[in-house]
Amino acid sequence: MCGIVGYIGNRQAYPILIKGLQRLEYRGYDSAGIALLDDGNLNVYKAKGKVSDLVHFAEQKNIKGTVGIAHTRWATHGEPNQVNAHPHYSQSEELAIIHNGIIENYAILKEGLQAQGYTFHSQTDTEVLVQLIEYVKKSNKVDLTKAVQLALNQVIGAYAIAVIEKNQPDIIVAARKGSPLVVGIGEDEFFLASDATPIIEYTNQVVYIGDEEIVTLQRGKQLKIRTIADAEKTPEIKKLELTLSQLEKGGYPHFMIKEINEQPKTLSDSMRGRVSHEENEIKLSGFIDNKEKFMNASRIIITACGTSWHAGLIGKYAIEEFARIPVEVEYSSEFRYRKPVIHKDDIVIAISQSGETADTLAAVELAKSQGAFIFGICNVVGSSIPRNTDSGCYTHAGPEIGVASTKAFTAQVTVLTMLALLIGKEKGTLDKDQYTNIVAELGLIPDKIRHLLKQDAVIAEFAKTFTYAQNFIYLGRGYNFPVALEGALKLKEISYIHAEGYPAAEMKHGPIALISQEMPVVVIAPSAGMYEKVVSNIQEIKARKGKIISIVTEGDVVVQNLSDYTICIPDTVECLVPLLAAIPLQLLAYHIAVVKGCDVDQPRNLAKSVTVE
Repeated sequence: MCGIVGYIGNRQAYPILIKGLQRLEYRGYDSAGIALLDDGNLNVYKAKGKVSDLVHFAEQKNIKGTVGIAHTRWATHGEPNQVNAHPHYSQSEELAIIHNGIIENYAILKEGLQAQGYTFHSQTDTEVLVQLIEYVKKSNKVDLTKAVQLALNQVIGAYAIAVIEKNQPDIIVAARKGSPLVVGIGEDEFFLASDATPIIEYTNQVVYIGDEEIVTLQRGKQLKIRTIADAEKTPEIKKLELTLSQLEKGGYPHFMIKEINEQPKTLSDSMRGRVSHEENEIKLSGFIDNKEKFMNASRIIITACGTSWHAGLIGKYAIEEFARIPVEVEYSSEFRYRKPVIHKDDIVIAISQSGETADTLAAVELAKSQGAFIFGICNVVGSSIPRNTDSGCYTHAGPEIGVASTKAFTAQVTVLTMLALLIGKEKGTLDKDQYTNIVAELGLIPDKIRHLLKQDAVIAEFAKTFTYAQNFIYLGRGYNFPVALEGALKLKEISYIHAEGYPAAEMKHGPIALISQEMPVVVIAPSAGMYEKVVSNIQEIKARKGKIISIVTEGDVVVQNLSDYTICIPDTVECLVPLLAAIPLQLLAYHIAVVKGCDVDQPRNLAKSVTVE
């Protein structure tokens, strides 16, 4: 949540910062702002709305300067407006700050600062932090880096910050705890951002800032890192594997539809080097290096949020079926705040697309403190979860810019399925022929998705019918119950239509009361699995005049005859159906949202990387 960009060097900062904000806008788009240092002046410009609104606002302003910081906001403290937008000035207007995260003790700090004569204009915790830094700087007569260090020792909460000072025009000071921050190293210049997407255009040399580290970017000097506890750190430079083309729409109208169509490639990338289709074998280094941990695990706990939680449910079904290890799937936000029973022979699998999800990170820390082995499944290389887990597996889905997750979901399911198959094979709980068959079928999934995507125009056409709907129900059984949850979530996220997913058999225990000719019901009814049971559930909907959209296996006629609209998916084994069934549900949500005129890439109130509680 929230996007941070900074630049210091010999170029004009404004165009770099604005382009960076546009690349980060998926992280927050309630408001945007920029601070520039020019010839002894510290100019701050802010606007409610998107980055384009900031550009319009700044058109007639002085936008010169080779040092600057910029921010695109997802509101936590205070409503989205110009006053609450970042950057925030200090009281003297000698400092400006941008901030991602939440300062939990801001109210107490604010009271203390008010007692010292400081006044506040916004409702934000961020303004409290910049006033605190200024107070510490002046009362202790220290430079900006030291002031930030001393101030952060008084702060409770999560943050990624960047601060500039009117009287120190050659320095940006940045720090992080719990929220991501990366520095790009160029030729006599530095770039700063929440993630690497604004940096790759200029350099592939980056340093990922660690928790409770403060970095000083000084023109003409080497990068300096110190901890809040005042220990010096040596910067570790990494090479980015990201490419600029991955961050463009590539001719598609939205990132979301581009990312839906990328799934044949992303699933192939997830399997590349891990699945040998010639030998029908799976190799995951994260498993191989820790084989005994998995062999001796008495229980697996999967912790995640949102879409990743749905992927975790599918992983539960696969691991329990193939490896016969009990699996619990926990919402990270609940897991971290109760008193879970965790044993040293438990394995905790943490799933996060961004690798920065605050609740999942906190769940990881809790599980580590109780001695569990932590396995991370993540998309973003170098993010916090891979750095804080014992082992893991990258999904290799590539950058996902659309806020509503699509390709990350199917990549997570693919990795979890590979892991389940491998554990089952090594434990001897999975029949060899079944293992060989599923591995072979897994290799066919990318081509089957390519075939399935050819129905896009058909789905787009009948999606127009459902823009009237205010409610949807999604039904599935077994492996497809989590897919129903995920389909409902996609529709909610981008079309703002209320939707709920249920196990199909549970419909008669309450939700059936909602069924009428005005209620669209999406039923996932492939031939693999509990087909006859689902047909009975469809009959119950049909008897009450519900509008039925069914996902069926190619060649099915029974469910097609009962349905108002049908989407056919290729045949596959039961455990892999979610990889196919998810695609038409993503397309359905996308096309309904487009017809309704919604902003599918940046839906209201949502942000891509949830780095606050």
